[in-house]
Amino acid sequence: MLHPNQFKVNDAWLAFQLNDEPIHTERDGDFNFFALMDAASCFILSSTPVAATQGEPAQLEVKRLLKEGQAHKKQWPKTLFVPTEQVARFLIAEAEQLGIGVVRVAEVELLPFIGEAQEGFRERFGGQGTR
Repeated sequence: MLHPNQFKVNDAWLAFQLNDEPIHTERDGDFNFFALMDAASCFILSSTPVAATQGEPAQLEVKRLLKEGQAHKKQWPKTLFVPTEQVARFLIAEAEQLGIGVVRVAEVELLPFIGEAQEGFRERFGGQGTR
């Protein structure tokens, strides 16, 4: 199992979905929230809402997500971890183009990192916690 103490700050980032159920808005419909987190510090570098019907962040959203993450340390990580359960073709393509190695892992492997963030999101916005 992966753990934050295995990494140095900015060595690796994690891309994941914060919510387990779409967040409903009357005006704009349902959304999922995707986040980018530093593996060592578990600091959320960036997040973006994505229409639930879209399934994954679009190329422009991915570029913004990564650029906001890079703005914190002025460098790219060596590795980006992405849950195998998450559709992420644009994210993977953009990361690889930037020279970032992408590693697909089961989301359960990322829970020591992302579990608290997901729980906080769930407490604030609702959800079942049964991913």
